[in-house]
Amino acid sequence: MELGKWMDISEEIQDSIKEKGPVVALESTIISHGMPFPQNLETALEVESIIRKEGALPATIAVIEGRIKIGLSNLELEQFAQGTKTVKVSSRDLPLALSQKQDGGTTVAATMICSRMAGISVFVTGGIGGVHRGSEKTMDISGDLMELSRTNVAVVCAGIKSILDIPRTLEYLETQGVPVIGYRTDEFPAFYTTTSGYSVQSRINTAEEIARCMKVKWELGLDGGLVIANPVLPEDAMDEVVIEEAIAKSLKEASEKGIDGKAVTPFLLERISQLTDGESLKTNIALVFNNALLGARIASAYGHEF
Repeated sequence: MELGKWMDISEEIQDSIKEKGPVVALESTIISHGMPFPQNLETALEVESIIRKEGALPATIAVIEGRIKIGLSNLELEQFAQGTKTVKVSSRDLPLALSQKQDGGTTVAATMICSRMAGISVFVTGGIGGVHRGSEKTMDISGDLMELSRTNVAVVCAGIKSILDIPRTLEYLETQGVPVIGYRTDEFPAFYTTTSGYSVQSRINTAEEIARCMKVKWELGLDGGLVIANPVLPEDAMDEVVIEEAIAKSLKEASEKGIDGKAVTPFLLERISQLTDGESLKTNIALVFNNALLGARIASAYGHEF
């Protein structure tokens, strides 16, 4: 593929990739659809700062005027954070977004694709998508899971939001052969809380061991990503009863209003934030910072594996 035809990579990131330096991919739907302005911009800038302090380069990925951008400038981040016509771009949407010259926030799935095309192996997000509750009727399963089954990128996340069906998501990942690694935890985190009641496949306690696992997996020719489940810090986690009540009420309202498809998650996140007086947004921001720290360390360790 001639990447230059559809993709622009910032010079410093391009140089680092060529030299096998540590680069961490970052999605952009968290900016365009996950948080309100100005918190989205403030969070994006701080995440990039955390990664740089750890000696790695941040590569925020987005679609701008029909081109995939790997590494946004501060000005581009600001414009993107305030954009009003930004579409949500998953794997199926990339061809349309590029051909129609749209501005788009890339989801986990689309960011994984773009990361792999650019040669970036570590990607940091808040939480991955999963199997939705009631999927036996709706067949609503996030494209993130399919991308994890085939795209060679390690995804650092705080698990999945408990608005989703956690056990079915874990079963799906197992069926697709995707390793689910708990960073210093035996239990899969539930985004806003450190625990879910469900176990990870394996616990790994250092970034170096995770990087080694990545290297072995791909050297064996086992295509697909890895889920690195990194729990939110206990001091930043929400009370389980409070968040579950807010989620249940939000899900009920979404159903009553007939909200479905791509509109569900942004609606739920905004409503949950309202119901928790902004506490869920604070937790969301804190866990992204925590993931950025781990992602930068994994990227640095992975570079040393070569």
